[in-house]
Amino acid sequence: MLARLARLLRHRWHDDDARRALPPELVERLTRRVGASEQRHTGEVRICIEAALPLSYLWRDATARERAVVLFGKLRVWDTEQNNGVLIYLLLVEHAIEIVADRGLAQRVDPGEWQRIVQRMGSAFREQRFEEGLTQALAEVSALLVEHFPAAPGAANPNELPDEPVLG
Repeated sequence: MLARLARLLRHRWHDDDARRALPPELVERLTRRVGASEQRHTGEVRICIEAALPLSYLWRDATARERAVVLFGKLRVWDTEQNNGVLIYLLLVEHAIEIVADRGLAQRVDPGEWQRIVQRMGSAFREQRFEEGLTQALAEVSALLVEHFPAAPGAANPNELPDEPVLG
């Protein structure tokens, strides 16, 4: 019971930190990097950074993974033509990183590869290299998308989802 209360208080205390963690210049750079990435493949990449979980998630003791999966749906990452969307989700207060890939890509990439990307990103974050960690993860996710869903030269490649990171 005390652990749940401590978690609840920690999340409420930090519920507005996402916008402070990512200054507008960094959000703009990440937006440009996502857009550039998506020129090379037919997938869609979304970055979502939340400082804390919503209260409803805390009441039911939900995990960061559960929240990431819900946001994967809410942000319509699952709704790409080739089922090749990827969500990179960060929950700042718990130092949690989740990557959720749609079925078209998930069936082609070993789950261990996603975990290695998360581990490398976590290492960069622990060394206070936040932008570098996000940029490296985006590059690695993009490389997987290029490998499995390359953009065909001269073919239409519509941008199905916004490129700007979601801050919550």
